[in-house]
Amino acid sequence: MQFPDPLIRGTLLRRYKRFLADIKLDDGREVTAHCANPGAMLGLNQPGAEVWLSPSRNPKRKLQYSWELMHADGGLVGINTALPNALAAEAIEAGKIAPLRGYGGLRREVKYGKNSRVDLLLEDAGRPDCYVEIKNVHLMRQPGLAEFPDSVTKRGAKHLVELGDMVEAGNRAVMFYLVQRGDCDRFAIAGDLDPTYAKELERALARGVEAICYDCTIDSGGIEVRTALRLEL
Repeated sequence: MQFPDPLIRGTLLRRYKRFLADIKLDDGREVTAHCANPGAMLGLNQPGAEVWLSPSRNPKRKLQYSWELMHADGGLVGINTALPNALAAEAIEAGKIAPLRGYGGLRREVKYGKNSRVDLLLEDAGRPDCYVEIKNVHLMRQPGLAEFPDSVTKRGAKHLVELGDMVEAGNRAVMFYLVQRGDCDRFAIAGDLDPTYAKELERALARGVEAICYDCTIDSGGIEVRTALRLEL
């Protein structure tokens, strides 16, 4: 996936109120950008970090910039949690995700469970429907180890229960962790940050839910899903 317009580089001054970040652009201007990330962003919100913003094409939008990338641990990290669904869909349709190949149809944001919408629904004649939930991952506390979540996620735990329900109803269900960074080779659950989520994933796997994890290649021009990471669940 390529960014529609060139990104603009700046320096992070502060992140606050979860969805706002003050940035000093390279040209000296100070702007407030939208931070599309409800998580804690552990290790990724230090003032002084190099960041990259996308400009809005809507002149009426209140915040004209969105925070997309930042430089951390020697490389770029994607912090926009609105992107993984599109990235995963693009990779699945291109045949890059081996466990999810062979489906003729892909639909997004389909109602399921108890008042929820599944991120992707894969369909094909003669095969059970495949419900795919996608979670953005950017936490790395140990070199090479990607972790999820970076804060308590009741919504994420709810999705695991609903995926298990889909399996018991005769469908297939996959938990897809997408790491928006390219410096990890394995993935684990941060059970110390959210013990409930860790327990619900264990239950979901026992019910037949599958888990996969892929990383990305990232530069200021775009982001692409790359390769599978080893699971340490």
